[in-house]
Amino acid sequence: MSPQLCQIRGLSVLYHGQQALALKNIDLDIMPGERLAVIGESGSGKSTLARALAGLLPAGARMAGEIAWPKRGQRPVPGRDLGFVFQDPSASLNPVLTIGEQVAEGAARHLGLTWRDAHARALEMLERVRIPQPEKALKAFPHQLSGGQRQRVAIAAAVICKPAFLIADEATSALDMVVQAEIVKLLDELVLEAGTTLLFITHDIALASGFADRLAIFRNGGLVEEGPAPAVLAEPREAYTRMLIESHLDLRSLPLIRKRRSA
Repeated sequence: MSPQLCQIRGLSVLYHGQQALALKNIDLDIMPGERLAVIGESGSGKSTLARALAGLLPAGARMAGEIAWPKRGQRPVPGRDLGFVFQDPSASLNPVLTIGEQVAEGAARHLGLTWRDAHARALEMLERVRIPQPEKALKAFPHQLSGGQRQRVAIAAAVICKPAFLIADEATSALDMVVQAEIVKLLDELVLEAGTTLLFITHDIALASGFADRLAIFRNGGLVEEGPAPAVLAEPREAYTRMLIESHLDLRSLPLIRKRRSA
């Protein structure tokens, strides 16, 4: 078995001014190339986990435990080795910079490309994430695009450097169901093509079950249950997991789009 991409041991996080831990003694392995869905309700700690992995915890947050990167040997560099797609692209995209500037920035900064080459690569990425009229979109500002298009732009910016690890933190929750499905399919395609590890943060177990290799269920800052997606869905061990599954009456009959990587 390949070494873990990330090994989490005893991870706890306490935010400044809070008495309750946001994460409580989490042990979790993330394997190279897998699609791991972290599922839980608001306040369960799933987004705190994502931010701890990316080094994006706010000032004043206290962290205990260990996050190691056996496969890499060192913490991944955000933007180059680790891409992050946030829930609200309107907040993560700069309103005064063009789409081209924002997508090209990572390639210019981390890959050493000239601005001309970086913009050419940005155009390729906009085409890859299926932005309509990508050449026109390069010169547009975020407010000129739809919510789904802005999220595609955010994904393009996150993967332009072909990071080994991509975190999507509730990246579809602000979108309607049709666009959600399109974004999930796009993420699935991108990570399969590049062999990228995907950490998909969501409150929607039905959405995640369609493509995730493994599920990790969080509640109240703790890891309740984790395992291969088919096993967790078919025989959940914990009552909370069963409740999540039963809240989606059609989940067990959901036509899975899960694609298996060749060994």
